[in-house]
Amino acid sequence: MHHPQWQRTHGLQGMLAACSLAILLAIPTTSAAEPRTYRIDPDHFAVSFSVAHAGYADVIGQFLEASGEFVYDEARQELMSGSATIQAASVFTNHERRDEHVRNSDFLDTERFPSIEFVADTLTDIEGQRGRLSGDLTLLGETHPVTLEVTLNKAARYPFGHEQHTLGISATTTLERSQWGMDYAVDNGLVGDEVDIRLEFEAIRQPPE
Repeated sequence: MHHPQWQRTHGLQGMLAACSLAILLAIPTTSAAEPRTYRIDPDHFAVSFSVAHAGYADVIGQFLEASGEFVYDEARQELMSGSATIQAASVFTNHERRDEHVRNSDFLDTERFPSIEFVADTLTDIEGQRGRLSGDLTLLGETHPVTLEVTLNKAARYPFGHEQHTLGISATTTLERSQWGMDYAVDNGLVGDEVDIRLEFEAIRQPPE
């Protein structure tokens, strides 16, 4: 037969345990799925391209100024929204006269169209760390759909500097520039129509709003 004091003590412990469990269940855990905003780190964002030059070799270039952010549920691998902006006049191919030509109306027409815009739509066909990102690309005032092959390289707390949770991402696609009305030297084969695009960037998770 239990002593009355033992019953009172263990009855109180049971009540405290039940209350503690209720409190813990009411607190959201960090592992729960939650969409968060990720902002591309401008110090770790590279946009490169390559295009055939008269059949001899590819010209490789970069855009040196770009920005963007997206809303992403990392636990569920779901993209809610996203966009990126490239400053067209920041194009660089390591040749000053060629860069001036690429900026003029034969190619990017940067005075009339200073930015290149990408608006993300859906992330699909996810297998492991890979997927396909669909969206709309606006170039030279025209908007057409594009699909990028995306790889999530790493998702972890940054080991130095800002020390925030960061995603490392690679993405590639191939465009036909004539689809956006950029058809200079396509017919005579001096400049290729297909342009291979590669993006490498780190995106920093922002504090919850």
